[in-house]
Amino acid sequence: MVRIRCNDVVIVITGRDKGKRGKVKRIFSSLGKALVDGVCLVYKHQKSIPDSGKVGGILRKESVIDISNLAIFNGLTNNADRIGYRFIGNKKIRCFKSSGKVL
Repeated sequence: MVRIRCNDVVIVITGRDKGKRGKVKRIFSSLGKALVDGVCLVYKHQKSIPDSGKVGGILRKESVIDISNLAIFNGLTNNADRIGYRFIGNKKIRCFKSSGKVL
């Protein structure tokens, strides 16, 4: 089950980008990976295509990162946090495990 969703602010907990924060752009649930804004930047060698107006060169772009390397960012404590669930009425709502505050 993927607890991180699109538009969540996450922090990288392991890897070369450890400590970086970003907003989740897209989730690839079948792969268990996510595309995060400003995290896991790679170099892409792009060939120019004059007919369509594409400029060639070496570009920086975001690559996917494994969801197990991400944690939700809690703005109240300024740290990584885990996600729990609470039932309010008939709705299942996500909340922070440390403080119990609703996301």
